[in-house]
Amino acid sequence: MKVALRYLQNAKETLSRTTIEDDYYTDIKPVREALGTAYLAILEAINEALLKKGLAMKELPQSVDEYRKVLRKHFIVHNGKLMREFEALYNIIHIAGHYRGLIQKASTIKDCLKAAREFISKFK
Repeated sequence: MKVALRYLQNAKETLSRTTIEDDYYTDIKPVREALGTAYLAILEAINEALLKKGLAMKELPQSVDEYRKVLRKHFIVHNGKLMREFEALYNIIHIAGHYRGLIQKASTIKDCLKAAREFISKFK
């Protein structure tokens, strides 16, 4: 999970350079960038786990729907909550945070990064 954790660290570093006032980030651009990087960390964790399972680089998922399929096929047997967590993280980190830029509250973003780290740790 080395690459995934590096991505997550990069997200935190991006946020550390952004000003917070009254628990809200003052500039949404670096927040969106950081959340996009955190989402990539989640995908990298899945990719790394798939490679450990013997999949080739060319077989790795290319879309969110493909990630859903590989999660069901390779990981759900061991952890039924994994898919729900992936969907929640996809919705809040990728869609609301990165894509739409709807999240500016620092404590919410901190919780998102914590949840991403916990999700990533499940693939160790």
